Amino acid sequence: MQTIKLRKVGNSYGFTIPKEVMEKYHLKEGEELHLIEENDGFTLTPYDPEFEEWTKSFEKTNQKFKNTLKELSK
Repeated sequence: MQTIKLRKVGNSYGFTIPKEVMEKYHLKEGEELHLIEENDGFTLTPYDPEFEEWTKSFEKTNQKFKNTLKELSK
């Protein structure tokens, strides 16, 4: 576990992510991270949970209309 400090940045607060963590998770400067609030705290992740919902919906539709989509692609 690593400890980081919050710092005042204008009217907001920010923190720095250690270089080792940036490299481990292949994060780049300017990349968006998603803050997911939970009962006991929060999770900060580059993974977009809304995008997962979209892909699940797409997969359902793709399976349901698999034959139709195959015919349309010809």
